[in-house]
Formats: sequence, structure tokens, C-alpha cells
Amino acid sequence: MQITLSNPVFENLSNAKSVGDLSSIDVHLLGRRITCMTIPAMVDAIHSACITDSRLTIGSYNVHSFNMSMIHPWFYNFFQTVEITMCDGVGILKAIEFMGLKLPFEYRVSYTALMPEVLKHCDHHGFSVYLLGAAQDHIDAACNNLSQHYPSLKVDGHHGFFSMQDSEQNEAVIEQINAAKPHVLIVGMGNPRQEEWIRLYGDRLNANVIMLGGAVIKRFAGVTSDCPKWISDLGLE
Repeated sequence: MQITLSNPVFENLSNAKSVGDLSSIDVHLLGRRITCMTIPAMVDAIHSACITDSRLTIGSYNVHSFNMSMIHPWFYNFFQTVEITMCDGVGILKAIEFMGLKLPFEYRVSYTALMPEVLKHCDHHGFSVYLLGAAQDHIDAACNNLSQHYPSLKVDGHHGFFSMQDSEQNEAVIEQINAAKPHVLIVGMGNPRQEEWIRLYGDRLNANVIMLGGAVIKRFAGVTSDCPKWISDLGLE
């Protein structure tokens, strides 16, 4: 298992006294690059991409997506090329530990914990958000709920029920996203469909940050419940 630290002093891991002391680490688990970062580090990376008008794609490795990378070669290749593949789940942390490296729990970054911090940051700094995925009524409910919770947030969206094989439908979706020019594009079409769409069309999208979010839009809409914090904190999400 290959380990690369952004901070070469490996002892910082065992001596860290706060989340801010933890280095970002690339861990290669069975050949899969997993970017172990804390939530504040993730928010900082998103902020940097937005203010410098650069591009950042964020995927997430949980047990399901890790299995997808074992089944589909294109999925594996795609995750090897995106800038961040965060550790989304205790299962991945346990697998890394089984291979010989025990990492602090702060490296497990679930969307339940991450998205409120991202949305709060976007609301505070005037970064716009675009939602792609789910049904149109879920998009409408999600945008309405987010606007109520984050009054200064500019949020829009498009449903995910279009054919990836229909060039006209895909062009229409791309045009709507690019017209909105979002700082953060959250794609919640489930994997591997969302990864496939970004793999095909990501380089044509006018967005600073692309986040592959699974069922997160349904959570915003109130259709799917967030995991209770106490369960998540126990590593049972």
C-alpha cells in the first residue's frame, strides 16, 4: 500500500491534537488512490477552486463505489484522474487499517457531515450551486429548502431523467448548466451513472467544482433522511 503525505513529517498523524493538524494524505488501496482529507480541508479546497476560477472534481470512495471500481475499468480510470477521491465511509478506513495504516476518524468525510459545511461556506462567500439529478419535483423541493436554510445562496438545478444516449437532451442540460455558471455543481444521479456522465461531459461544463453526490439531492429535498449525527459519529452510517 503506497502512502503519500502532503506534509512529509509522518509523525504529525500520531501527534495531531486537532483536525487542523492533520495532513492530507493520498493512500493507494489495492491500486485505488484515496484522498484522505478532513472536512475543513475539503472546504478550503473548494474555496480555492472558486476564487481562483480553476477546476476541481471530487469523487468519493465508499464500499459501493470501491466495488464499482473493481468491476468497471472505466470507473477505476476515471477515479484515478479526478483531483480528489475522498474517503466516504468507515468501511474504507477499516480497509486501510487492515492493510497496515490506522488513520484518525476525522478522515472519514461523509456527505451528511460535509454538505452543511460546504453550503454554509457558499452562502457566506456568495458561491452559487447547481443541482443535477433526481426528479424535477425533488429538484424544486431541494432548491426551495436550501434557499430557506441559506438565504443568500444562489441555487438552481435540472432533473436527472434524461438519456445519456440522446445528444440533444445532453446538449440542453450542458447549455443550462453553463448558462448558470455555477461555482459548485452537485451531480446526484447515483453511481456509476453520475461518474459516466461527468467522464463524458465534464470538460464541457462551466463550473469550478464538480461534486459527485449520489442521493444528496433527495436529502436536500427531504425525501431521504440524513443519518442521525450520533449514528454517524459512531461510524455506523
